[in-house]
Amino acid sequence: MAGYSAALPLRLDPDEGLALLTTLQQVAVQNIKMVLFTEPGERTWDINFGVGLKKYLFEQNVSFTRGQLRTRISNQINTYLPYINIINLEVLAIDADDNIVKDNSNFLKVNLLFSISGLGEIFFSTTTA
Repeated sequence: MAGYSAALPLRLDPDEGLALLTTLQQVAVQNIKMVLFTEPGERTWDINFGVGLKKYLFEQNVSFTRGQLRTRISNQINTYLPYINIINLEVLAIDADDNIVKDNSNFLKVNLLFSISGLGEIFFSTTTA
């Protein structure tokens, strides 16, 4: 079966050899994760690439910080993944049971509702840190 890209982290597939992403949605979600978790400066050929989500985990989990993170995610996706149309982006403080809280939680959740240009379908991706 043909695929669009290798699945990361790389792993073997007993039938195909290398595990592949077989849908454009899988490719888009993998690319979003790369943008979220890459630290700025980590890619030496483009030091501006990446949100650096890990950096935000050690900031106060208040609305101002979440707003900064939301803006950073939106700007990075618009710049590096222009084929992704953001429909809704939420950066939330949550508790251990996944309930939304106001501030100063130890957990952060990013909900992204997006579409891929030309497909007309809407997809949902979530990341909890």
